[in-house]
Amino acid sequence: MEMTSDLSITKLSVGPMDNNAYLLRCRSTGEGVLIDAANEPSRLLSLIGPEGISAVVTTHRHADHWQALSEVVSATGAASLAHAADAPEIPVVTDTLAEGDVVSVGSCRLSVIHLVGHTPGSIALYYEPDGGHLFTGDSLFPGGPGRTTNPTDFNSLMDDLEEKVFGPLPDSTVIYPGHGKDSTLGTERPSIPEWRARGW
Repeated sequence: MEMTSDLSITKLSVGPMDNNAYLLRCRSTGEGVLIDAANEPSRLLSLIGPEGISAVVTTHRHADHWQALSEVVSATGAASLAHAADAPEIPVVTDTLAEGDVVSVGSCRLSVIHLVGHTPGSIALYYEPDGGHLFTGDSLFPGGPGRTTNPTDFNSLMDDLEEKVFGPLPDSTVIYPGHGKDSTLGTERPSIPEWRARGW
């Protein structure tokens, strides 16, 4: 678990593809939000505990990121949020998100960043305090952008990452990806030209 001044962040790897699920909980109000109910609903519900959650945010439509969504939503009564472009392929969505929207976790506010390329409706969530915290789904990993299937999608994702993530956000920003280990924007930033050159 990581603690910022106002938000606790707990990471749990679930399922055969080692998906990361993140439980965010406001330290002042106790309200919680889960990012990606990816798999193993019993483990996720145990993590959530009796305090419950107000919402589950699904970062994108790929099935390995929502295997436990229906069960978690059913058990907790939480809202299910996703970008409108990916929502039709996600089993349960009660409200849609768009660029610039805010997801509230008690008194903490996370900004929605729409990143087109890995899927049409991929999103990242950015929490600004304490150096910055960015939940990137499969759009950005340590070592490069998420998988794309053609040059158009790759260029779209790289353009969005440079314009909306690396451009405005500080090097101190911690990256929390959909699989694997965390990193920071400062660690990854020098590799952008290499990513562009290799095309993936």
